[in-house]
Amino acid sequence: MKTLFSACCISLLMTLCAQAQTNNDAWKAADVQLRFLLEQTALNRKSIADKSKLMPRCVEKDGSLRLVGIGDWCSGFFPGELWLMWQHTQDDFWREWAVSNTWKLEELKWNNSSHDLGFMVYNSFGKAYELTGERSYRDVVIQAAKTLASRYDANVGCIRSWSWGTPDRWQFAVIIDNMMNLELLFQASLLTGDRQYYDMAVSHANQTLKNHFREDFSSYHVVDYNPADGSVIKRITHQGIADESVWSRGQAWGLYGFTMCYRYTKDVHYLQQAQQIARFFFGQKDLPADLIPYWDMRDPAIKTHPTEVPRDASAAAVFASGLYELATYVGEAEAQTYRRLADGILQSLTTQYQPAPETSQGFLLLHSTGNYPANDEIDVPIIYADYYYLEALTRQEALGK
Repeated sequence: MKTLFSACCISLLMTLCAQAQTNNDAWKAADVQLRFLLEQTALNRKSIADKSKLMPRCVEKDGSLRLVGIGDWCSGFFPGELWLMWQHTQDDFWREWAVSNTWKLEELKWNNSSHDLGFMVYNSFGKAYELTGERSYRDVVIQAAKTLASRYDANVGCIRSWSWGTPDRWQFAVIIDNMMNLELLFQASLLTGDRQYYDMAVSHANQTLKNHFREDFSSYHVVDYNPADGSVIKRITHQGIADESVWSRGQAWGLYGFTMCYRYTKDVHYLQQAQQIARFFFGQKDLPADLIPYWDMRDPAIKTHPTEVPRDASAAAVFASGLYELATYVGEAEAQTYRRLADGILQSLTTQYQPAPETSQGFLLLHSTGNYPANDEIDVPIIYADYYYLEALTRQEALGK
């Protein structure tokens, strides 16, 4: 028995050492690539006559760097990455860059035209406040939450997502992605003691749980509501291959979002929803062995030409980060399953999906898919894949400690 126990300990130690080395290699690669991305972004800004505030979003098919204005839903991810690098390294180089890039986004706290203030403000100012405790960041988070709350409709019980397409395509669109923006409301409620933000976030989560999911716990992308009475008009999957398909990043938003909602509410229904999403998604027979999903798990080409179907590293990174948190809320046997899945995803991303140093404009991950039906950002590096990859590494590191 002692020999068996010793062998198990040695095996576990070897596994932990291997994971630690992979983790360390990933951070080293991230350091090199992100420094390069900072240089590339600065060079591109110098070559643009318009001196508006710009952030990196993706690499174009021709290899050039796409920069976007601060009103783009992806603007907060780059500052968030810099804060995550500072959290890991405690190197003032990263803090200085994080501070300067974060404050470029301050005016977004008044932007009531977007439901994505969580992505834009919480991943930048929220992360800054979490790591520094400085009140100036807190104040921006609270005002941004107040602005986001203005998009809440009591009849529907949700924060309105897209306004474009109204009324020709939908009346009151709510997308699964919006689960991620609820963290801004939950946190504002904690910071201010104002219950209204909490209640709005809970109502939105409840409506999403009720109306976005099929019996197998896969998710639609968009639910269109009648703003007059809150009834459901239709359910579609705007960025998937078909309305009844399984758009991978949408499933990842759901798992991460309901796990986060459980963190703030301890409502067991949210925890169970996240567990069911995980069970459904990672139980699919067409899921690739490396755990990096196809962009849509119902793409018919998976059956005939699987190597030609784009993967989505961004969905994998979101899943990994969400799984690490989910593992902290369940029993040990189930937690091991979630950690093993997340470790497997990070192992694949780190060893098979990273570009060579100082290439790919400084992004961290290859092979993400943005909006396939619109033929945009297909099989390219994308900024939110990098952000959630670093967040997943951070969470893996914390669990290891």
